[in-house]
Amino acid sequence: MSNKFLLRLINKNNDIGGKMKKIITSLSSALLILAASLSFTSVAKSAEFFTIGTGGPTGVYFQTGNAICKMLHKSAIAKEHGRKKGIDKAYRCTAPSTGGSNYNIGQIAAGEFQFGVAQSDWQYHAVNGSSKWEGKQFKGLRAVFSVHNEPFQIWARKKAKIKDFAGLKGKVVNIGNPGSGQRGTMEELMKAKGVDNSFFKSTTELTSSEQVKALCDGKIDAFGYSVGFPNGAMEQAATCAAKASPINLTGSEVQGLIDGADYYAKAVIPKGTYTGQKKDATTFGVKATVVTSNAVEADLVYLVVKAVFENFDDFRKQHPAFSSLKKEDMIADGLSAPLHEGAKRYYKEVGLM
Repeated sequence: MSNKFLLRLINKNNDIGGKMKKIITSLSSALLILAASLSFTSVAKSAEFFTIGTGGPTGVYFQTGNAICKMLHKSAIAKEHGRKKGIDKAYRCTAPSTGGSNYNIGQIAAGEFQFGVAQSDWQYHAVNGSSKWEGKQFKGLRAVFSVHNEPFQIWARKKAKIKDFAGLKGKVVNIGNPGSGQRGTMEELMKAKGVDNSFFKSTTELTSSEQVKALCDGKIDAFGYSVGFPNGAMEQAATCAAKASPINLTGSEVQGLIDGADYYAKAVIPKGTYTGQKKDATTFGVKATVVTSNAVEADLVYLVVKAVFENFDDFRKQHPAFSSLKKEDMIADGLSAPLHEGAKRYYKEVGLM
């Protein structure tokens, strides 16, 4: 046998071996992908996911939604529910940052979110078809519970020398992003004061997470915000170059807002709440509320309420704004929409109703 023939035979065998290796490698990869896919499908089928709409990442709404998820995930309640039905299923939730109150309610109405955090005034308007919800009434909106107080605050940088609402004339003011509760409340206040956007030098539509940086950078003079206190973003506004503080929102027009709606009340941010705040800031405010839809199954709403109320001490530790919460108040204050059947079931079960 010649050397050339042997060489050709070896090369041919090597070529076949190489192709076989490629085939085996391809088959192995395909099998791994298939196994991963089946594993993911198994996990997905064993859990039921739902979403809680919140607000800006620096606000208390974001903390509220994620605190609810934390209470649900830490407890065995969801797993017990699955076992009782003879299936290996647990509820899991996510609480992404969103545009705020009206956006959350809209997403619940569309079936995209199962729960959302919303100001008590926008809960009222949505279920009654008033204000921004005129012609878009959401009769299926349901209340779950209320959370913390939310004073509406206007923060102004020190050099702008703004002491009250009148001082905003001719200034650059952030009125909030469309769809947010702060934008809606700012517009209600402007209406009560008898002014429109032309009252200001200019307006911006920044989100709650963008407005503090803009104030600190001197790009705006003031912003309006409905938020519980103390709040880390507000402390940032107080300590950055802006040296900002909340102004007083008082007068007959503000009192008219309070007198004309059950969801508004006088609110005070005590002096010393934030760095450099030497005086109380008197304003008005609403409640943060958790809402859902009558299309969401009663079992799920029941489990969410149970997870929060049976881990109540831990829930109150999740943010300073929750520290003074009382269960009795949470099922009564700030709720304009009917309570969801799943929530009522739990409240009756434990004697709260």
